[in-house]
Amino acid sequence: MNRILALNTLRKCVFQKCNSTLRITSNLSRKYSVVSMSENGPNPYIERANESITDKRARLLYQSRKRGMLENGLILSTFAGRYLNNFNNEQLALYDKLINIPSNDWDLFYWATGVKSTPPEFQNEVMELLKRHVKNELKETRYTQPDLN
Repeated sequence: MNRILALNTLRKCVFQKCNSTLRITSNLSRKYSVVSMSENGPNPYIERANESITDKRARLLYQSRKRGMLENGLILSTFAGRYLNNFNNEQLALYDKLINIPSNDWDLFYWATGVKSTPPEFQNEVMELLKRHVKNELKETRYTQPDLN
């Protein structure tokens, strides 16, 4: 019954605008369920207060490597590989907000490359460091993500 409901919802979404998404999970068998999306867009940023600095660095490294677009994956993974281990807790918090609050990866790309001006809430020392990294003044080759150690 749930499968029929999900397929009907999917059909409606294809032919008309809808506020639901189809979530498909796979174990040994597929299960279909309809999930309502938030009216306010993506889930809000939640700061992880009790996260250790080691866990935060590991999470930010992962999130820097797994982006929605190749360009940001290369920019942020090479940036994180170079600077993340030397960041203090405050800088890690700034970087966390920078890569997790904007819901559109293209905005982050345009800010870092200077195509668009950076909003005041993201204009900080970490963003300036990212902009310098993007300029690549040393002309380093950055066509692959750095190896994980």
